[in-house]
Amino acid sequence: MRGIFANAPDGTDRVQYTVRDGKGGYFENVRRIVEFSQERIVLAGKRGTVAVEGEGLFLGKCYLGDVEVRGSILRVEREE
Repeated sequence: MRGIFANAPDGTDRVQYTVRDGKGGYFENVRRIVEFSQERIVLAGKRGTVAVEGEGLFLGKCYLGDVEVRGSILRVEREE
């Protein structure tokens, strides 16, 4: 993964995210953390979930539906 990318906001209650190369990512509209390990974190929104996969993953800030994931993110995938 290179650079900075974000999924396009569509005005729904889906989890929105931005990933920074080598520095983790920022996730919005998160209702709960479904799964957590150093290799995989699954975040649920009102509509669907997002699976974050990588190496050395850990949580940074978690506040009012915003979650910061730190570590080397290799892939982010929607699970509807």
